[in-house]
Amino acid sequence: MSLTMTPLIASVLHSGGGPLTRREVLIFSLAAGAVIFVAICRGIVEDWIERTRGRNWPTVSGVIDIVSVALIPDDTPGMRAYPDLSYYKATLTYTYNDPEQQMGDYSRDFGNEADAKAWANSYKGSTVMVHVDPRDPTCSVLRKEDL
Repeated sequence: MSLTMTPLIASVLHSGGGPLTRREVLIFSLAAGAVIFVAICRGIVEDWIERTRGRNWPTVSGVIDIVSVALIPDDTPGMRAYPDLSYYKATLTYTYNDPEQQMGDYSRDFGNEADAKAWANSYKGSTVMVHVDPRDPTCSVLRKEDL
């Protein structure tokens, strides 16, 4: 069985753990930059999908029946040197009929509990327009602009 080694691994092993070379720093920087770039692009694409999802679906009237606020704890392991990343998720649960009664929810994140509760409670009992997937009436979206 023959083991082959890439030139990069060979150069790292050959250097014997001494100071980093310019080439090693450059490769590490490019790799870190690529990871950051992918993370940013993923966030942009997810935001775009959320903004456009269901916008052309037909709408039906729905009612926000249940509102809730939950603490989402910061569970980042070993990162206690950084600020607490916990947040509050306010959720509006709505019902609609198409043709049978269906249920869906819409959530928004907040930095403190009082703001989350005030926002959620302001919608309790409200009538909203819900976008329903014409191929699957159990799938719906409550869009931010319809609140």
